[in-house]
Amino acid sequence: MSGASHPYDSLTPERVIDAVESLGYLSDYRLLALNSYENRVYQVGIEGGAPLIAKFYRPGRWSRAAILEEHAFTAELAAAELPVVAPLAAPDGTTLHSDGEFHFALFERRGGRAPELCNLDNLHLLGKLLGRFHAHGAVRPFAARPALSWQEYGRDAVDYVVAHAVPAELREAYSTLAEDLLARIQPLLAKALPSYLRSHCDCHAGNILWRDERPLFVDFDDARMAPAIQDIWMLLSGERDEQRRQLDEIVDGYDQFYHFEPRQLALIEPLRTLRLIHHSAWIGRRWSDPAFPRAFSWYAQPRYWGDQILTLREQLAALEEPPIALQG
Repeated sequence: MSGASHPYDSLTPERVIDAVESLGYLSDYRLLALNSYENRVYQVGIEGGAPLIAKFYRPGRWSRAAILEEHAFTAELAAAELPVVAPLAAPDGTTLHSDGEFHFALFERRGGRAPELCNLDNLHLLGKLLGRFHAHGAVRPFAARPALSWQEYGRDAVDYVVAHAVPAELREAYSTLAEDLLARIQPLLAKALPSYLRSHCDCHAGNILWRDERPLFVDFDDARMAPAIQDIWMLLSGERDEQRRQLDEIVDGYDQFYHFEPRQLALIEPLRTLRLIHHSAWIGRRWSDPAFPRAFSWYAQPRYWGDQILTLREQLAALEEPPIALQG
């Protein structure tokens, strides 16, 4: 990890406003940086109109083709009257624009409150919407976006953090535990043989806004091919029995629009484990971006890695338990 300069250093407020105005808008120069780490997202005031949201994609992360696939997917969902925020199209239909090394897109500003995922009625509604999402997601695969994989989220992530991030005094403990986890996860993924479809892939409470008594799904930046359960398991919380009740509600709604494969329940803990490992690698790989040391200052401390080892040990135990089974 290093403190080298980063391309976002050149993304000044003036440059953001100039980029937006290059598309024919007139800014009132009110600019608000929104909470985003992977990309840079701003609320830009517009003269005589509602503010717009400008999203500047991290250089080098996605190809132009991959970003356009995200845009096309959200546009497809929006055309089916599903509650998503799709990018605004210019008069010529363009949704992705360029400013030097940056790709950027504009979105309507949409508000909402945090979802109450402890409410079973809300989960039932989310299940119905995800069933509709996945019915569309299964129509065709992504061509430019990858699939969620054991290699990227597991093997590559472990190799990175062991080599670059874990303190020397904890490296052996972390590495040994991580290897045990990877060895258990790989056959579980193979045994489940899930169908992969176009998915949100980062469907947690922070990417759902609740407005007008229904959810609004935002930020499809991580969209990729994945098992359907990837868009479901992050909605679960609490003890095992509570998660079972939550799953029953989600799947009951989901099955009204798309068939849920029960064998995917065996993937909940493997996918949760891969996400934990991948998240640690993601922070380390982004450390040269000044936003990351500021937001994740604890990452460089031995205590973080000690806590990670404890968490991953709990995951190792969870992988030995039978999968959650639906009651229905």
